[in-house]
Amino acid sequence: MSARFDVRRKVLLGVTALAAVAAAAVPGAASAVTGGGGGRADHWGVITRNTIGSPVAALRNGPFGSFGVTGPSARPPYGTGSLGIEVADDSTSLTPPSEKVDFGNEVDFYGDPVSGLNRLGFHVFQTGENVSYGGPRNMPNIRFEINPNLTAAPATTYSSMVWVPDASPVTDRWSPFLDATTTGQWFLTGAAGTATGCNQTTLCTFPQLKAALADGGAPATVYTVAVGKGRDSMWIGAVDGLRLNQKVYDFEAKGVRVVRAG
Repeated sequence: MSARFDVRRKVLLGVTALAAVAAAAVPGAASAVTGGGGGRADHWGVITRNTIGSPVAALRNGPFGSFGVTGPSARPPYGTGSLGIEVADDSTSLTPPSEKVDFGNEVDFYGDPVSGLNRLGFHVFQTGENVSYGGPRNMPNIRFEINPNLTAAPATTYSSMVWVPDASPVTDRWSPFLDATTTGQWFLTGAAGTATGCNQTTLCTFPQLKAALADGGAPATVYTVAVGKGRDSMWIGAVDGLRLNQKVYDFEAKGVRVVRAG
């Protein structure tokens, strides 16, 4: 079994297009490490083949606020930055006309077992405007491109495994950690969704999804990991502290770094 979902080696992450890694984690939020096997400097960024329209997924400072908000929820949960995401609902000539973007890593989790995932989630900066655009569950997603390796669909070697979060418990400020293994729902795209029954019509819990993928064949494996949004309602907000098991990916204006979960 691959160990890349767990902290093993000393590696500092970054996004070179946006400069070198910097910024300290919030004291007490987690212990900073330079380790993780979570990616080289050029392995985190917008996944271009999964981008539709002219969306934004950019490392940024803040957001801080909104105005009048103070305390821990007024700043990113790690460091001083986050991943800002902006997608429109009606800006392309395609059907549907909405945009889509994924920001992730196409290299370093390749081949890791889906069964090895046991703690996932992130913090989100949700706004009241986003709720008005698409309802309380108008939220960004975690997406894994996977090889489902299903005995029920042996010819299917690709599916997207997507987390649909519940509504954020707060708006216009940073949320607490949203646990993708115990809240929200999941689905698989394509023939894998049909074969397992975990699709966009009948969503599953995370334990149900993992059980459906374990149908007696070879283990399902990961191609890529990403945070994304679309294609559906307009959304403008931010995400920070993407957690993959014992690693937390801290999105900073100058790069992506990994800290060990507290």
